[in-house]
Amino acid sequence: MAGNAGPKRQDTRKFVENLSGEGKCIAVLTSGGDAQGMNAAVRAVVRMGIYVGAKVYFIHEGYQGMVDGGDNIKEATWESVSSMLQVGGTVIGSARCKEFRTHEGRLKAAHNLVQRGITNLCVIGGDGSLTGANLFREEWSGLLNELLEQGLINEEAVSSNSVLHIVGMVGSIDNDFCGTDMTIGTDSALHRIIEVVDAIMTTAQSHQRTFVLEVMGRHCGYLALVSALACGADWVFIPEMPPDDGWEDNMCQKLSESRSRGSRLNIIIVAEGATDRQGQHITSSFVKDNRADKKRLNIIIVAEGAIDSHNKAITPDCIKDLVVRCLGFDTRVTILGHVQRGGTPSAFDRILGSRMGVEAVLALLEASTDTPACVVSLVGNQAVRLPLMECVQMTQEVQKAMDEKKFDEAVRLRGRSFENNLSTYRLLSYRKLDSELPNSSFNVAVLNVGAPAAGMNAAVRSAVRVGITEGHKMFAVNDGFEGFAKGQIKEIKWGDVGGWTGQGGSLLGTKRTLPAKRLAKIAEQMRIHNINALLVIGGFEAFESLLELYEARAHHEEFCIPMCILPATISNNVPGTDHSLGADTSLNAIVETCDRIKQSASGTKRRVFIIETMGGYCGYLATVGGLAAGADTVYIYEEAFDIRDLQANVEHLTQKMKTTIQRGLVLRNENCNENFTTDFIYQLYSEEGRGVFDCRKNILGHMQQGGAPSPFDRNFGTKVAAKAMQWITRALKESYKGGKVFTNAEDTACLLGMRRRAMVFQPVAQLREETDFEHRIPKDQWWLKLRPLMKILAKYKTSYDVSDAGQLEHVTRVRPKDFQPSV
Repeated sequence: MAGNAGPKRQDTRKFVENLSGEGKCIAVLTSGGDAQGMNAAVRAVVRMGIYVGAKVYFIHEGYQGMVDGGDNIKEATWESVSSMLQVGGTVIGSARCKEFRTHEGRLKAAHNLVQRGITNLCVIGGDGSLTGANLFREEWSGLLNELLEQGLINEEAVSSNSVLHIVGMVGSIDNDFCGTDMTIGTDSALHRIIEVVDAIMTTAQSHQRTFVLEVMGRHCGYLALVSALACGADWVFIPEMPPDDGWEDNMCQKLSESRSRGSRLNIIIVAEGATDRQGQHITSSFVKDNRADKKRLNIIIVAEGAIDSHNKAITPDCIKDLVVRCLGFDTRVTILGHVQRGGTPSAFDRILGSRMGVEAVLALLEASTDTPACVVSLVGNQAVRLPLMECVQMTQEVQKAMDEKKFDEAVRLRGRSFENNLSTYRLLSYRKLDSELPNSSFNVAVLNVGAPAAGMNAAVRSAVRVGITEGHKMFAVNDGFEGFAKGQIKEIKWGDVGGWTGQGGSLLGTKRTLPAKRLAKIAEQMRIHNINALLVIGGFEAFESLLELYEARAHHEEFCIPMCILPATISNNVPGTDHSLGADTSLNAIVETCDRIKQSASGTKRRVFIIETMGGYCGYLATVGGLAAGADTVYIYEEAFDIRDLQANVEHLTQKMKTTIQRGLVLRNENCNENFTTDFIYQLYSEEGRGVFDCRKNILGHMQQGGAPSPFDRNFGTKVAAKAMQWITRALKESYKGGKVFTNAEDTACLLGMRRRAMVFQPVAQLREETDFEHRIPKDQWWLKLRPLMKILAKYKTSYDVSDAGQLEHVTRVRPKDFQPSV
């Protein structure tokens, strides 16, 4: 029949408003060592639980509070978790509890929960805490029967509390739990480590000293390894990679050679408790004499748990004695200790904790009688649920492999991200002699295009050194394609990029200029310098530039070479990637500023802050920054709004101000609406809120681009540039024919982007269809799914699609730590 559209497709999506928590009681506790970001998870559990109509309880002091009961178990309110987001540690307390390990202790805990009707537990802790929770769940039925026999509860209590549901979230700075890309607290711990390293560098540059830094990670070298990449360390000791015999001579020789080349900075990172492959403590009795030279700085970072090839423990003092006896260097030891657990959580950990907390409540709402205990994990950009004990078992397999001295197996079990970190470190940590380099006659140029972004220098350093290791001659182009056309090109060598990892901005210089009007001059410079491949590091302009060069291949043979772009922009608006270099650093700058601004309203002042962020037409910074800072409202271009929405937001804040909450935070993306400017919104809120609250506005401006790169951006830039250079090497070999490089294939002009958890090379010609060129944004942006979550945590009623989350998967399907994402 004409006009018949056929059977209507069934909408299988699930929305949170269809999930009710009425009649359910949820309790949240933190156990084991504290980790920054735990408070974000607690806050999310409380607010999501209340949002769906459940009663939510705090259990103070972890399992000890559950066993002791009384005032340790208190009902939480929406307001009781205000101002928690930016606080480190755990405000509800954590404690080791030997009593909970006993049957009698768990019986007391069960009694305390049943008295309050709590049958849903969110446990935030390490694998030991989560294993204890699972044992508690398995014993639950028997514990209730014992309580019934003792007359402490009645039949009705047994019937109404018959099943205990457990959902875990991993809070651990070590990132040692299999099944999740990142654990809560790891990113913040890396921030503390890198802050200390950066501070030490300034004093070390002033003296001829070697610094030995010990970092945490007694059984896992993740912190040490990533720190080594993030600060350009020359040596690292981790439990998963004990040094081979003769490491003492090799390390001292490397330090000596580094100084003789005039370098002012060397860094070596060692994990606390390191041993050799035989498990013996290292002594300095076998140290040989060497002559000190002119190197001005060595930093040795020791990761807790590192060992040498004989399984001897490697300690900071051991390393100090070795360097002093071998080289005569003035050496200092710095043990970071619990500094790594302290301080304000990073933007990443706040978002991670918030997402995991919301997902944990959804998991409890959907749990059935036979649902096993699960752990909420981060896989790429998606929160997933995995069987708790499968993850614990895989985590224990890593330690078993290490105990059996199967270190290669332990590294493999850690996941591909750990393996990639380790291989990249090995690639960059030691400069080969010219005689050891592969034969290559290829010249590769590196340049920055677009606005400066943190992490650009780390990427350039990595590209240059990997390129030299591959045997190429590397050329640096100053001031983007504008400098390219002017011939601002020179060879750049290994030592020229020393110390670049922690530098902000672009040391090469960068311009927004596109190459279209200078193609002939750029082609001429490529002929003069015999450029055989091009690596472009930059933002949307870099993407457009590579498209122009690709399309110019028909007229200029010089562009028929392998070309690759690494997205680097704080706006995170480049198609083909979920994350761009620089965005994580910018998010942390925004969140830090928001924290300070909110603090100015402490006390009894009722005040709303209107803050404008950068990003062009892309609302990534505003949205994700708003989630991390606890914003009430975020205005972006991608989500249209009108005056009625503005009025509703003002009324919402007015209602909040009548409770104990004294401040509001509103973020506005700079190009969200040409009429509803920051001044307009400020004046509207000021007028409509008169008598209830007053307003202040702040335009963050270019401070979002400045500052030292975050650990993530340093590490991300280092790894993606290394991967890009390896791709360029393969492409050069494949396209070298008849004594020259020539290729016009579509897949030789690519963008290297992160899609979910995989790094993918994508032809720029194919990305054209995914791009809104008018507004300079991708047509599809993953982070828009976070906006409903942000609104829920700000007490707005909204539609939150949970279809993509909530499905229980097995660990074998979701390989752990495939790639470490930023949120």
